[in-house]
Amino acid sequence: MAKQFLLGANKEIDTNIQTVEVNQIVCMEGYNYDKYVVYGIDRNKWGTTYKLINLRTKEFDTSDLIRPLSEKFGIGIYYDDVHPQFLDAFEVAILQEEAQANANAEHEAEQREKQRREQVSAIGRKRLSEIIPSDAQAVIIACEREDESDSQADYFSSKTVRTMILGFSTHTKNNFQEMRGYAVNFEETTYLTEKNEDYEYRENYTGGHGYYLGESKYRGWIIEKERIYDREHFIERFAYTAGDEANICIKTTPKTAETNPMAEPITGDYTIVDYSEKSVAIFGDTRAIKEQLSTLGGRFNKFLTLKGKKCAGWIFQKNKEDDLRKLVNLN
Repeated sequence: MAKQFLLGANKEIDTNIQTVEVNQIVCMEGYNYDKYVVYGIDRNKWGTTYKLINLRTKEFDTSDLIRPLSEKFGIGIYYDDVHPQFLDAFEVAILQEEAQANANAEHEAEQREKQRREQVSAIGRKRLSEIIPSDAQAVIIACEREDESDSQADYFSSKTVRTMILGFSTHTKNNFQEMRGYAVNFEETTYLTEKNEDYEYRENYTGGHGYYLGESKYRGWIIEKERIYDREHFIERFAYTAGDEANICIKTTPKTAETNPMAEPITGDYTIVDYSEKSVAIFGDTRAIKEQLSTLGGRFNKFLTLKGKKCAGWIFQKNKEDDLRKLVNLN
């Protein structure tokens, strides 16, 4: 026996029991209030399935539960158990023909769209294979987001409506200065080139949206970095985007410290010490160069010690000492 339990109504319904007849009109309540006609009924060990046609859209649909309108509770499909309505069998047959024609046309349109997307993707695969640098470890992209949130329902979501490829990076460290450097490549993201900490989001936690630059994750443009784990997978993922040449804005590769942490030596009051057999540490006013230190592979630790006293600093592997000294001009 197949049953469904309606939690809100605190009622169990045996779905093996047929509630309506072929050619009977039913309606959706609590959602779009469309009317349907039942054109077929299937039964199996899991219950009863009613085959429907939407009288407004002339589209096929199904339902495994149709309840009496006199016992209405919540959103669902109901039948009028006081004054049931039926269509003539000939009318239903005509509706089936129209619904099938619509279904066929929709399938053909989907196939044409699938073929078009594959043709665009083929162009994109070739284009990406030619422009991706051999030493690329990540791609910098800009995504235009469209808000789909419903604050009244406490639902927050968005969708990407356009993706732009702004450039490639030779390292995988997330860095806002690097993102700002690439923002100039696309006219609609140039406003992100100006440093604004309100646009810097570090949501690298469970349920977070990651590391991105922009006004909001839910609307407008954001810039983020995506690691390239496998070149073929990357090319396939962005093939459709790259198929439209307008979506590739690789005009400038920023010559910034995060692209090459050693590009511009920095001066300041810094101390570098051998912290252990395999590590070195840097102390001082490191806040101003935290992006470069992170890019170089360092980790901030507020519980380090210097000359026997607790002191915040950055810890590095021993093999990074030369690069670290070059960065802060302590050779």
